Amino acid sequence: MDNSQFLILSIWVTVAGWLAIYVTPARFRGNVTGIFVFITAMLTSIPAIHVLTLNKIEFAISGISLIGNIPVRIDSLSAWFILIINLTSLTGVVYGLGYMKPYGDQKSNLTLHWIQYLLFHSSMLWVCMVQNSIVFLIVWELMSLSSLMLVIFDHQNSKTLKAGLNYLVQMHIGVAILTAAFIWVYLSTGSLDFAAIAQFFQTHSNIWLFLLFFIGFGIKAGFIPFHSWLPHAHPAAPSHISGVMSGVIVKVGIYGILRMITFLSTDYLILGELILGLSVLTGLYGIINSAIHRDFKKMLAYCTIENIGIVGIGLGLGLIGLGNGNNIMIILGFGGALLHTLNHSLFKSLLFFSAGSVYQQTHTRDMEKLGGLIHAMPQTAFLFLIGALAIGGLPPFNGFVSEFILYKGMLEGISSSNMYHVILIIISFAGLSIIGGLSILVFTKSFGTIFLGTQRTKLHSEPVEASLSMRLPQYLIIGIMLLIGIFPSFFFSYTSQIVITSFPGLENINSGSLTPFINNLSLVGIYATVFLVLIALVYFTRLLLNKKNLTQTSPTWGCGYVAPRASMQYTSKSYSKTLGKLLGFIVTEKKKYTELESSEIFPEERKHSAYYVDFFENRIIEKITNRLQYFMNLFQFIQNGSTQMYIIYGLFFIVIVFLGTLFNFI
Repeated sequence: MDNSQFLILSIWVTVAGWLAIYVTPARFRGNVTGIFVFITAMLTSIPAIHVLTLNKIEFAISGISLIGNIPVRIDSLSAWFILIINLTSLTGVVYGLGYMKPYGDQKSNLTLHWIQYLLFHSSMLWVCMVQNSIVFLIVWELMSLSSLMLVIFDHQNSKTLKAGLNYLVQMHIGVAILTAAFIWVYLSTGSLDFAAIAQFFQTHSNIWLFLLFFIGFGIKAGFIPFHSWLPHAHPAAPSHISGVMSGVIVKVGIYGILRMITFLSTDYLILGELILGLSVLTGLYGIINSAIHRDFKKMLAYCTIENIGIVGIGLGLGLIGLGNGNNIMIILGFGGALLHTLNHSLFKSLLFFSAGSVYQQTHTRDMEKLGGLIHAMPQTAFLFLIGALAIGGLPPFNGFVSEFILYKGMLEGISSSNMYHVILIIISFAGLSIIGGLSILVFTKSFGTIFLGTQRTKLHSEPVEASLSMRLPQYLIIGIMLLIGIFPSFFFSYTSQIVITSFPGLENINSGSLTPFINNLSLVGIYATVFLVLIALVYFTRLLLNKKNLTQTSPTWGCGYVAPRASMQYTSKSYSKTLGKLLGFIVTEKKKYTELESSEIFPEERKHSAYYVDFFENRIIEKITNRLQYFMNLFQFIQNGSTQMYIIYGLFFIVIVFLGTLFNFI
């Protein structure tokens, strides 16, 4: 069986999976989904691995008269994203088996959920393979609709439905923009094949068509100001879906942007400058908003926006390298971006999974109601802490490696670019440094508030550790993260090879020019290994020395407070309040409270609440939608509920058609 047959078979496996889920007893449907996700992952990963090590795969699916032959191509870029999608989807479905157990009584809802999960997984894979404009848009739409159904699993909740509607509208705005871009290419070249996009770029200005594609894919990726679906959809979705969406669906948007970059012929510099500047702003905006939010899933959603900004910095550096003919900058920029797509899919799915474990046990996403969970959920606390260290870019974990590559790419750009680009890259360097620093603040606040201290409010039930099926995929993710941290040169060799094969002219690059950087990267892996060995030695030595000692537990000194209360602890808001005030022009705080009246001698008990709103959503999107709603309400009189008026509308339409036909207007 050749690679093309593996890929075609994966479609039939997905269809068979739907039927199997439907006929299987309710309690086994999640397990059946896991089996079919695994089979699909294997059938598509085998060709992807072959492509990464050998040559690309290309064939056509024939027999569709309306569209013609459908080209299917897997090059190294497609293969990289296919492997990321499969890995994250597998860990997501295993985690989901445990996470969805409390919903066992919702049999029909769960059946639809698992069927949609199979469709979601398969559609993401085929987005990376098909290269016919119409079929691509159909598969893209299937991906969006299936992910929508997964997001609104808790459809009885009005907030969840609102988040789903928000997601649906924004995804279809993106589809409309992508459709316009593909139509433009078709009208110019007469072809639906993706190869026609490269032909278009060779004979036309590249800027405007690329910007259309960038906006269409950028809505899915989450660049500002196209990001506003993320902070609503991620908290609303079940946590395994949040992890998969943050881990891979936003990366599908990155795949689309990268695919269009490989087709470009000119205008590299201006596009690189635009993407680099927008990406730095996206990263800063995401991490600043993450710092002030107290809903831990919304906080993680804004961290996704931040990391998309970091990936975008790599794309911008690579484009500037293409414009300046700097091969090292191209490889470090695009290679760092590709590696960060993998890294982010790992540590962000890990964080969403551990956050989901907390939510399952406490039934709240509000950090201010939590505290001291490290005692009841020590393994979940450990898993969240590892994810926090990785996303903060600290060694010996994978986040440090990809950010190190991007920093080296910026240093290469500073040493070889003109003054304008030097200033832009120095600002970007500073921006990435600030992003890293604020990320430490965000997760110090989050981990400390949720897991340390004492319980702030009484919960409905006593939390216990998450089930084994929910913890196992998280430990697997940590293992892969450590592999990247210990063997960074191995993983970078693949991403650099992807860049070299994706951009003509890099095949003949002098391998010696990358040797100093590869040596530095190898040292990073060696130091990471030494660090981990030292930690293990200290831990086991302490364990051995204290083995025979009597362990006593007693409260720490209370700083003079003999009866401390939970309310005396730092809160999530107090931790980041200063930052919120300092950046009040970006993060707007709104408060709900009733003012005291002058006549109230003995005021009644009042409740006070404060929350932050999204700058773009509050200042721009809501104003546009309010104006649009006002305009549409002007025509509300047409739909007045009067049967007589509806009959008149029908007669009027018949008269118009008759007159149009009579005078040859129709």
